[in-house]
Amino acid sequence: MSAETLTENSLASDFWQGVRLSMPVVVASAPFAVLFGALAVDNGFSVLEAFLMSALIYGGASQMVGIQLFGQHVAPWLIVLSIFAVNFRHVLYSAGIGRRIAHWPVIQQALGYFILTDPQFAVAEARANTGQTVGFAWYLGLGLPVYIFWVIESALGAVFGKLIPDTHALGIDFLLPIYFLGLVLGFRKRPLWLPVVLASAAVSIVAYKTVGSPWHVSIGAIAGVLLAVILPPHHSGVETRP
Repeated sequence: MSAETLTENSLASDFWQGVRLSMPVVVASAPFAVLFGALAVDNGFSVLEAFLMSALIYGGASQMVGIQLFGQHVAPWLIVLSIFAVNFRHVLYSAGIGRRIAHWPVIQQALGYFILTDPQFAVAEARANTGQTVGFAWYLGLGLPVYIFWVIESALGAVFGKLIPDTHALGIDFLLPIYFLGLVLGFRKRPLWLPVVLASAAVSIVAYKTVGSPWHVSIGAIAGVLLAVILPPHHSGVETRP
């Protein structure tokens, strides 16, 4: 077997490994994608507009904020500022993931940043922490199914939104938060994990009560980052050696 064939088989294996890891995210995000499509139509969007918003923006929380503001005669700058507040955490994600994918060609990096989501960052970071390389094929397998299903399910929600029951009554709105909680717990062995999580949570709650949503998300994240910068690693109880 030639070296080229071995490389192709390895890339295919990495891609499908990423696809398998993406399935929990696809399942957890499905109710929100369908709900977005339904809410978009309720707020005056056409099915095509809802579809294009998911395909081009691809930001669940910011899409929800956008559709709620577009129909309320809110100043455009305020809409942009609100969406920026929701997505500011992606600035932090990009800074973190950038060192993992710096070896990719520029076009691949651009695509990688476009499909970057909360779980995409967490799973890729967890892989890097085990000493494995974050390859493009694996990363694409992890992110592409989530993107494709998000766009399709948004369109389905826009078309059949009137048939969707109350998601709060069904409790399906808890799927994604539970999945995110699992991702956070996956990093529990890292230095400073507990104090960073507690600081982020506490500051986020205070910000939610004082500043309001969606700023509390970014403020909580920044608080955790600042604490991690200030405290030395040995505060976590993990010994460090020179």
